[in-house]
Amino acid sequence: MVSWTQEAEVLRRYLDAAMRHATYEILTDDGTYYGEIPGFDGVYANAKTLEQCREELQQTLEDWLLVRIARHLDLPEVDGLRLRVPEAV
Repeated sequence: MVSWTQEAEVLRRYLDAAMRHATYEILTDDGTYYGEIPGFDGVYANAKTLEQCREELQQTLEDWLLVRIARHLDLPEVDGLRLRVPEAV
């Protein structure tokens, strides 16, 4: 049996790996920062500073994962890490 601590560590490693794939750019029309994570459709952020953009992107990623887990939808593999959500009994 896997403990809650072990599950939390796997989730943290997954989130960290996904964030390492994030890409950022400065939008020329308004000078804000745009960030996204390839392979995670709909996970993006836009903010005035790079740090704010990174924080918003991480929050969006976490929310996106919670929705997909709650709906038992597949999650992308990241750096060999794959999260699997068992069906509720």
